[in-house]
Order: sequence, then C-alpha cells, then structure tokens
Amino acid sequence: MVTAARPLPLPPARAARLRHLGPNWYASVMGTAIVGTAGAALPGPAHGARGVFAAVWALSLLLLTALLTARALHWGHHRDQARAHLLDPAVAPFYGCLAMALLAVGTGALTAGRELIGTRTAVALDAVLFTAGTAVGLGAAVAVPYLMAVRHRVDADQASPVWLLPLVAPMVSASAGPLLVPHLPPGQPRATLLLACLALFGLSLLAVLLTLPLVFARLITTGPLPLALTPALFLVLGPLGQSATAVGLIADAAPGVVAAPYDRGLAALAVLYGVPVMGFALLWLALATAHVVRAGRRGMGFTLTWWAFTFPVGTCVTGAATLARHTGLAVYDALAAGLYGVLVAAWLAAARGTVRGLLSGALLPAPRPAPAAPPSGTGRTRSGAVR
Repeated sequence: MVTAARPLPLPPARAARLRHLGPNWYASVMGTAIVGTAGAALPGPAHGARGVFAAVWALSLLLLTALLTARALHWGHHRDQARAHLLDPAVAPFYGCLAMALLAVGTGALTAGRELIGTRTAVALDAVLFTAGTAVGLGAAVAVPYLMAVRHRVDADQASPVWLLPLVAPMVSASAGPLLVPHLPPGQPRATLLLACLALFGLSLLAVLLTLPLVFARLITTGPLPLALTPALFLVLGPLGQSATAVGLIADAAPGVVAAPYDRGLAALAVLYGVPVMGFALLWLALATAHVVRAGRRGMGFTLTWWAFTFPVGTCVTGAATLARHTGLAVYDALAAGLYGVLVAAWLAAARGTVRGLLSGALLPAPRPAPAAPPSGTGRTRSGAVR
C-alpha cells in the first residue's frame, strides 16, 4: 500500500518559526555568492585575495544548503502557507530568487571556489546547479506572470521592481552558461549551449523591457515606494549589469565555437550593447540612491529588502569588469573596483541586519503588510508634488 510522504519530524516550536520563511530569503544567498564571484572578476591586485573570495563563496554554499533544507521543511509542515505565497503578488516573484541563488552559487564554484574544491568538482557542481537553476528560472519566468494575470489582482500603481525577479533569472543563466562551454565536447554541444545562452539573454531582456516601464511610470505617477520597499529600486540594476555581463561572457566563449563572422559580431555586440547599458545603470544607481537617502531620512529601518543592495550591484561589477576586458579602458577597471567597494559595504550592512534580526526573532514572525500608498507626509499635493 502506497502512502503519502510525511514531512521530516520537527519540534512544534521550530516548525512554527519556519511558517513564514518565504522565498525572499534566497536573496541572502545571491548577495553572498556575488561578493566572491565579483571579487574574482576584478583585475590585477584583487587576484591576491582569491582565498577570501573562495571563503565567501563557501559561505554562500552553506547558506544555500541550509535554506534549501529549511524551505523543504516549510513545504512539508506549512504547505498551506507555501501555497499562499504563490497566490500573493508581493511574494510570488521571489521564486525567481531560488533560481538565481542556485545559479549564483554554481557560477561561484567555477570563478571563486575552484581553487578550494578543484576544477573537476567545481565543474560538476556548477553543471548541476546551472541545470536546476535554469529549469527553475524558466518555470518562474512563465508561472509568475501567468499567476499575476489570472489569479493575482494587481493595479498599475502597485508596480514594483520585485516584478523583475522572475524575469531576470534566465539572464543569470545566460551569464552562467558560457563558463561551462569549454568543459563540453567540441562541436555541437558547445555551440548548442552557447546559442542557448544567447536565447536566454534575449528572452529575459525583452521581458524586462516590457516590465521596466511599468515600474518607472509607477514612480513618476504615484510617488515614492513605501519606506520598507525603497531598497527594491536597486533590483533594476540586476538585469542591466547581468545583461552586460552575459553578452560579454558569450563573446568570450564564441571563438572556435560559432563560425566566423558571428564570433567577431558577438565581440562587437559586447561593447556596443554593454557601454550604453552600463551608462543607464549608473543613471539608475544615482536615482535609486537618492530615493534610499530620502527614505533613510524618513526613518527607513532594516528589512530583508536590504539584500537588494548586494546582488544587483555585484552584477554591475562583473559588467564593468567585462567591459574592461573588451575595451581595454582603465576607466572600467576603476568603475568595477569602486562598485565592488559599494558591494562589500552593502553586504556587511545586510548581513549585520540579518544576523541581528535572527537573533532577536524579529525576521521570522509573519511580515506586516506593506502600505498600499505612501503614508502621510509622503503623499502628493494637488499639484502632484511629493510632500
């Protein structure tokens, strides 16, 4: 007689603490992994810190293992809450973070962790995580917009950068795949994976271009995001920096894999696409920073959204480092190093707040619903100006 699988035994008190453990926690894995990956991408003197980058990557692997276990227990003991997350338009997009966490740790195995675990193990681990992360990312890129259309009820004034999360996941796959290309047999296998990465780049880019105007229009017409959600503006940097990274890495892997002149065309695309996109990324970084400074002056406290300061900035580091290789310009080396400093400071702030929140128990209780509109004092006047 076949019986349904039972969840692993867990003391009631611990099971209760996991009830509100959402997929947004995977952002801490992404933010930690990118510190090692982006550090390994830096030129010159940064190579002396490879041991540090490897240690940070190892920490991200431990965090991923712990969260995968905790989320499995969550689904086993709190299936009703897990399903409620899928039907919540504020939570469902974070399922893209699961895919990106898998991909970020996998990429880190080859870039930052290879010297720690060996090339053979790193390739095997990356292959598994890349396959799983890409499958989950493609599923989220379809399922979450579908649920938003047929089950969720959202208005235009609720548009949020969080909506980008499931759409960016395939772009992370597009930048992770080229690192595996040299480890495949020559010929069809290498060319298939490389062009699949280019397809992932295109589908993610076009989906983001459909969604990003909604986010910008919401800011202009409705006003600033609620204070706790303001750090999410940094999520827009994710598809920008990640796409510049992806097209550059695809171009790096193209010689000998795709026929001429397509390999040279991809090298040209890496510059012609990457330079203007990184320019827009810097514009958005300034705009998002201004919003965060404003929110900080109005009492913005720590929430898990602070992890939005990490992975998106890290993708801009790798994007700038990629442009430095393709253009030979020292200014991109300097930009990558400067942004990496911002990334490390952001990671320290997010990690410190998370540890304090876990120790105090403030992060695991049920989250408070975000206000539907800016609170008094941040509303609009009759002329439309923000007070």
